Amino acid sequence: MTRDIFGTDGIRGTANIEPMTAATALRVAMATGHRFLRGDHRHLVVIGKDTRLSGYMLEPAMTAGFISMGMDVVLVGPLPTPAVAMLTRSLRADLGVVLSASHNPYQDNGIKLFGPEGYKLSDTVEREIEERMDNGVEEHLAASGQLGKAMRLDDAQGRYIEYVKNTFPKGLRLDGMKVVIDCAHGAAYRVAPLVLWELGAEVIPMGTQPDGFNINHDCGATEPQAMCAKVVDSKADIGIALDGDADRLIISDEKGKVIDGDQIMALVAMDWKNAGHLRGDALVATVMSNMGLERYLASLDLGLVRAQVGDRYVVETMRSGGHNVGGEQSGHIILSDYSTTGDGLIAALQVLSVLVKTGRPASEVARCFDPFPQMLRSVSFNGTEPLENSEVKAAIAEGEAKLAGNGRLVIRKSGTEPLVRVMAEAEDEAVVGGVVNRIVEVIERVSG
Repeated sequence: MTRDIFGTDGIRGTANIEPMTAATALRVAMATGHRFLRGDHRHLVVIGKDTRLSGYMLEPAMTAGFISMGMDVVLVGPLPTPAVAMLTRSLRADLGVVLSASHNPYQDNGIKLFGPEGYKLSDTVEREIEERMDNGVEEHLAASGQLGKAMRLDDAQGRYIEYVKNTFPKGLRLDGMKVVIDCAHGAAYRVAPLVLWELGAEVIPMGTQPDGFNINHDCGATEPQAMCAKVVDSKADIGIALDGDADRLIISDEKGKVIDGDQIMALVAMDWKNAGHLRGDALVATVMSNMGLERYLASLDLGLVRAQVGDRYVVETMRSGGHNVGGEQSGHIILSDYSTTGDGLIAALQVLSVLVKTGRPASEVARCFDPFPQMLRSVSFNGTEPLENSEVKAAIAEGEAKLAGNGRLVIRKSGTEPLVRVMAEAEDEAVVGGVVNRIVEVIERVSG
């Protein structure tokens, strides 16, 4: 019997409560190590983390698990998720591990796993790992003389900084540009300001003093209000807000107005199309992306391919369709010419490059389309399956009928939290609000 602990983005939960305990982390490492033992070479695992307190508990537990299977471990400390994916490839490692709950508060943590090519593991491989956890993985422990070793990679941050800078167009600099960067007290608190400074920007850092508890607290990509205010107060040209593991971003224009992932994808797609770099005449987004994005792309003779929610599924769709731009409205932007997963810093540099090339402000350049009115609400539930309830089904059917031909309704359970997400969009804002609020009301009532 499997534990069914993997969600849409690895394993996630409250620290020191199952499944996010040291004991389970140990077994995940043992089972994953067993799954990726392949040949007689010295196997290698790269482990990175963000800045939350529980990383000190999970990092040694997973290190011990991999060592017990005969795998060497390279520890890189606090570093963005995409940096670990990059280093996994660069070091010819067999696995990459990131200990992070992304945009969640410090109480949570997570385990993200990357294969040797730097891509997140498929659903099939995750199921195989769960099966090994429940089926005598201890029988495959390494002999005493074959145990792995652990070491620290002291220049990991420098390697990533140079990698990111090399994605910025040759010959361009950020001289004369004032940039606010909010690192959410997370994994990019050192590397992000340095990248911008080394490219010539005047950097105004925020969220760069992690204490193990303040990650994502009133800051970062999910709480960008302070960043937006700082942009206006400091008369900056742009604001960049990353999340706890820096795989997503939200931008503020010079007026303090938020620019989300849909607008960022539209800008990059337009710029890359004009430069002849966009592959597949389309970009890949999710079912949550705004219909305004779809209309804008159509005006450029480009398509929008929709994947299910989760940057892993966006990447899989991009790979199968030969596309090199994709992402999510929430700010995961995947530019596969440079990275195998979402990278907030690399995506931000693409936006900055357009500002430099055009000499125009972010409020003009980065607002490519007028979005349809859209509402998203999340409803928590406890131990029930609200989407199987007849009253909820009836409310959803009623909402779909109201939006038929003029909008969309998307209902989905979160893959990382006990939440149902209800999203609707249409040209009539009042209709959108009525549909979403009605469904949420019914879910709350039946969930008790």
